[in-house]
Amino acid sequence: MKFKPLTVFLDSIPEKIGVPGTDCVIYHHGKEVYRHQSGYSDPATQKPVNPTQLYNMYSATKPVTCVAALQLFEKGAFLLTDPLGDYIPEFKTMYIKENGFVRQIKNQILIKDLFSMTAGFDYDIRRAAIIQAKKDTDHRCPTLDTIRAFAKEHLIFEPGTGWEYSLCHDVLGALIEVVSGMRLEDYCRKNIFEPLSMHDTSYFMDEEKEKRLAPMFMFSDEKGLAEPISGVNIFRFGSEYASGGAGLVSTVDDYIRFANCLACGGKTQSGVRILARKTIDLMRTNHLSGESFEQFCEYAKHHMPGYGYGLGVRTMHDVSAGGSNGPVGEFGWGGATGNYVLIDPDNELAVYYAQHMHNSKEPIIHRRIRNIVYACID
Repeated sequence: MKFKPLTVFLDSIPEKIGVPGTDCVIYHHGKEVYRHQSGYSDPATQKPVNPTQLYNMYSATKPVTCVAALQLFEKGAFLLTDPLGDYIPEFKTMYIKENGFVRQIKNQILIKDLFSMTAGFDYDIRRAAIIQAKKDTDHRCPTLDTIRAFAKEHLIFEPGTGWEYSLCHDVLGALIEVVSGMRLEDYCRKNIFEPLSMHDTSYFMDEEKEKRLAPMFMFSDEKGLAEPISGVNIFRFGSEYASGGAGLVSTVDDYIRFANCLACGGKTQSGVRILARKTIDLMRTNHLSGESFEQFCEYAKHHMPGYGYGLGVRTMHDVSAGGSNGPVGEFGWGGATGNYVLIDPDNELAVYYAQHMHNSKEPIIHRRIRNIVYACID
């Protein structure tokens, strides 16, 4: 395997696309076969990208939350077809606002709707219930309490009938707390992070970790350059809120261990099973149809065409439509600052690409990385 074309592309990103710095790692058949950093962590001081620096994972948190929930599914803690209200009663009676009128929903929110973003939630973090939870808890926002408060909000469509990128996985994180009897961060630490030696991965940062957080940027289309911004993650609603959808902080070394585990059938390199192979196959199966599938395809048409949506992940559905030289069933997700994970159990391939820039230019970058990688491993 020769990865020179990938190195050339990664080295071109800072100058041609405007991302200050990047870090990319590839595992194949369980072993690291490539690692490369380009650009600068901080262009102003020409500080190089540090392989051990921390990044806000944002939505790359979602696959971790879904794996945590699927572990509990494997233990019989719930069925995907169970109503959410059986576990969090605040969600038993929900309402929808249509054409200015409010009515009670006809369909119960099912647990599978949380995984597949078909519950009827949205991603409006300025919702009144969230703002009130911040006030009521002095900005602590314990995870389960906050999600219970969120149940007061109206849905935007009947559960199971549409698709909307939303706070579904934050609600799934609260469900994990209910059925496991543990805080989300404690459950994930015990059952995912520690077995995978992901020692730098967490939902909260202490002073030492804050110092290691990579500088964060926002690309200005008007100025044509990346400008430094605060590293604060607005999806952490409070000091005790573990966001199942966007809350993790991690390193490239840590996150690739998670991706590699799924690529290798759910086992760690030491042989500890995190998830069953058949459950991974269920995770990477498209779970949408009809209008929900059409709505996802509309959402994804510019930055991930050809994909369907599984249990919390994009999954390659049509290689022709996607312009992909990889296989059907390749899956993963990304995050708001442009990070990207590709997981391919058929080839035991895991790719993780990190950057830390909002307005991230991902349509230009992610699919090119995918296609270059598959050409290199052929």
